[in-house]
Amino acid sequence: IESVAGVFEGQEICQTNFTVAPLQYTTQLTLPGMENNLGIGNRLKLLDEDIHKNIRKIQLKNGLAPSEKMDSMDFTVEMETGTGKTYVYLRSIFEMNRLYGFTKFIIVVPSIAIKEGVYKSLQITVDHFRELYENVSFDYFVYDNSRKGNLSDVRNFATSPDIQVMVINIDAFRKSFSDPEKENKANIIHRSHDRMTGAKPIEYIQETNPIVIVDEPQSVDTTSKSKEAIRSLNPLCTLRYSATHVDKHHMLYKLDSVDAYEQKLVKQIEVAGVEV
Repeated sequence: IESVAGVFEGQEICQTNFTVAPLQYTTQLTLPGMENNLGIGNRLKLLDEDIHKNIRKIQLKNGLAPSEKMDSMDFTVEMETGTGKTYVYLRSIFEMNRLYGFTKFIIVVPSIAIKEGVYKSLQITVDHFRELYENVSFDYFVYDNSRKGNLSDVRNFATSPDIQVMVINIDAFRKSFSDPEKENKANIIHRSHDRMTGAKPIEYIQETNPIVIVDEPQSVDTTSKSKEAIRSLNPLCTLRYSATHVDKHHMLYKLDSVDAYEQKLVKQIEVAGVEV
C-alpha cells in the first residue's frame, strides 16, 4: 500500500472539473441547479521525472531493479495467491484519496466470478474502511453490460465528489465499433444514449481520468483488443495486481511464494513422491 501511494509523493490535493452536458472542460463557476452537470476527475500535477524519481526510490527500498526510463504509467504489484491482494488494492484506493484527493477508480477483472468476488469484498469491508478513514463517503457499483440502469451509475461516477469505485469485467467494454451501421454489435458503454445527452458512457468515464486497477492482468489484457480497451478508459495510471504477471511494467512490490511462506501468510505445500 505504501509502495503504490509513494508513486505520487509530492502530489497536492486537486481535481479537474468538467461539464457533462455537453462534455467539456470548464473553469467557470457552476450556476445554481447545475450542480449535477459538473463532473469531477482525477488530476495529476507531478511531472514524469518526479514520478520516475519516486518509483526508483520505491524499487530500491523494496530490493527491485530500478526502472531506467519513465515510458508509461503502468505499474506492477506481484503478490502470491492467497495473501490478500484484493484487500490491499481496495485499501490503496482509500490511501490515495486520503493523501492526494483522487476519487475515481475502476477495477477491471477477467471474469464475472471474480467481479462478484470483488463486489462481495467491498460489501464486507465498508464499515472497516469507514472506521479506518474517518467515515469517508464512498460509492461502489458493478457495471453490468446488460443493464441500462448502469447509465445513471456511470453519470454518478462522473459527477459525484465522493470516492467512486466501478467494478467491470473486460468483456463489458472490449467490443467497440468504428462503423455506425454495426453500432448494435458494440458494448452499451460505447453507444450514444439520449439519457446521457447523446454522449457515450465511455466518454463520461474518460473525462474523469480514472486510476485503473487490473486484477489478474495475465487473464485481462492478453490481446491487443483488451489492451486497447483499457487504454480507452483514459487512465491516469494503471496498477496491475497478480501472482503471475506475463508483462512486467514498472515493478513496485514483489511478494513471491518464498516470501509469503516465510512471513507465514500461506501454508507450506509438501509434495509426496510416488514410486512404482
